[in-house]
Amino acid sequence: MQTYKSFGAALVVASALFAVSAPAHAQATRTWVAGLGNDADPCSRSAPCKTFAGAISKTAINGIINCIDSGAYGGVTIVQSITIDCHDVFASVLNAKEGVNGIVINIPTGDPNDTWRTVRLRNIDISGSGLGNIGIHILSAASVVLDDIKVTGNAKNGIVDARTEGASLLMMKNTMVANNGGAGISIGAQNSNVVLEEVQSLKNAYGIAIAKTNTAAISRSVFSNNSTAGVEADSGGQFMLDNSVVSYNTTGIATNGGSLGMANTDVLYNGTAVSGGVTSYGNNRLFANTAPGVAPTPAGPSSPALGQQ
Repeated sequence: MQTYKSFGAALVVASALFAVSAPAHAQATRTWVAGLGNDADPCSRSAPCKTFAGAISKTAINGIINCIDSGAYGGVTIVQSITIDCHDVFASVLNAKEGVNGIVINIPTGDPNDTWRTVRLRNIDISGSGLGNIGIHILSAASVVLDDIKVTGNAKNGIVDARTEGASLLMMKNTMVANNGGAGISIGAQNSNVVLEEVQSLKNAYGIAIAKTNTAAISRSVFSNNSTAGVEADSGGQFMLDNSVVSYNTTGIATNGGSLGMANTDVLYNGTAVSGGVTSYGNNRLFANTAPGVAPTPAGPSSPALGQQ
């Protein structure tokens, strides 16, 4: 009998220790936010959280945060691979305070449980209302995918990619960046690969500015009404514009030591069409600019399909 009593007592003690050490809420692969949610809840479909910041702490690496209904879900700092997908509802982040950023992405290197280091944001409206600092600030991540995003009204820049790790990806699709005090899209990273499709960058200081050794492939996009330049590349930066529009900017295209190629692109109604060297594939249209600036250089010998293969 004594043996059974001792075993039972040990089992009770072990169970108590496990209860103390076990987490209150295990992280879930999918979590939810709602306008009337509560961050004290587990962020389940039936008990959603109220903010992105509340949900991310309860979401596993590579997990997904979904929005149940339209709402203002607050700024968030993302430190792990995650998807925030608010498709079909209106989800907003209001960073309308001086010096405040909307979404910060800062995933550290070296975590063996987070090898993807990838962030996906979908259908989110980020507004600085003329006061916010930066809409989306990317500090560290392997890949960032922005789909159906709107970033407006920041005192500095709309979207800033400041990564220094190299060989990183920024993919943007169906996104608008407008009315920001600095660059709509600023690529100050090193060796970053940028892909833009169906992006509109309007009424910023720069539509897109790319620095150093970065490259950008841009298609079906519009850079318009920017006060300094629509498209700008510093020394070592490279662009390829395809099937896009650069219009109503003070300067349409400014290379500043960088290099830019363009095909099937319209450069229209700018103060100066081109400042710096640009390679043309012979099917672009420069029309009604106040000053033409520097004539583009043909990509190959003169032929009906100039420089194309």
